[in-house]
Formats: sequence, C-alpha cells, structure tokens
Amino acid sequence: MIHATLIYVVNGLSDLYPIISSLLPPLNEKNLPWIDVIHPIVVHFVIAMALGAVVFDFVGIIFKKPNLFEVSFLNLIVATIAIFIAIVFGQIEAGLSNPYGVSRDVLNYHSTIGWSLAGVLSVISGWRYVSRQTNPQVLSKGFVFVDIVLAVLVCTQVYLGDMLVWIYGLHTVPVVEAVREGIL
Repeated sequence: MIHATLIYVVNGLSDLYPIISSLLPPLNEKNLPWIDVIHPIVVHFVIAMALGAVVFDFVGIIFKKPNLFEVSFLNLIVATIAIFIAIVFGQIEAGLSNPYGVSRDVLNYHSTIGWSLAGVLSVISGWRYVSRQTNPQVLSKGFVFVDIVLAVLVCTQVYLGDMLVWIYGLHTVPVVEAVREGIL
C-alpha cells in the first residue's frame, strides 16, 4: 500500500516537471539564471566587514581608543546579516555550478565553512552585544582570541573561494562549455 502510494506521488511529480521547468528562467553561458555571479559580490562585503571588525578591535586595543569597539560591533552586525544573504546566493550558484573532480571537495569545504562562519558570526555578535551592555569600553581577552579565529576562518574561505574561481573556473564560460560538452 505504501509502495503504491509512493509510486503514485513520484509519477505525479514527474508529470509536473515540464510545467515547473517552463516557469524557471533559462540558464546563460555561465550556467546562471541571472547575468553574472552574485555570491562573490555579497561575500566581498562580508569579508570587508568581518576583517574590518577585527582590525578595529586591534587598533582600539593598541591605541587605547575604545570608541573603535563600537565601530567593530556595528561591522559584526552588518557582516552577520550579509553572510546569510551570501549563503543563499552561494548555495543557489553552487547547485548550478556543475563541479567536477577535486572541485567538488573544495566546494563542499567552502560550503561547510561558510555555514559554520555564519554560526560563528552570529555567536560573536551576540556575545559582543551582551558584553558591551556591561562595559563597552573593555574588550575581553577571550574575545580577542575569537577575533583571531574569525580572521583565520574568513581568510580560509577567501582562499577556497579563490580556488573555485581561479583554479577550477566554476561559472566561467570555458568551463561551463566543457562540462556541457562532456569534456569535464
């Protein structure tokens, strides 16, 4: 009975495929439904805000300028919001990228660290919000350590993202053509 029901559902969904696929926009020469990749545009904003937050923290500590801690906190908030937008576009574009060979593993690491970085940024922003309620003029040593971890994670993501574009050529016209022709 269950088997027959599942077959009925699967057949019903397969009948909907032509209708659903006709509603989707066609893919361009970069295998995207829009003009160019959006993920790198948004993610550069995240990189700048996250690394900027770390730099402002260290400059605030070194030069004893605690007002820079507020700037750092605002950068963290913006980076936390922007990373979720970057992840949405990143997941869509990763699904359309047709990774090949080792690029699959690099893309999986990049996606996993990206989701982890979203969690880390959320926790750091929450921690910073709570700690600045008690004393906004002081930054704990634990938070400075977490700043370093954040910077390392962001730099790792930049390295993996660069590999996906500059070494494996995901969403570049020659690689998309090679994948479509079955060369890769």
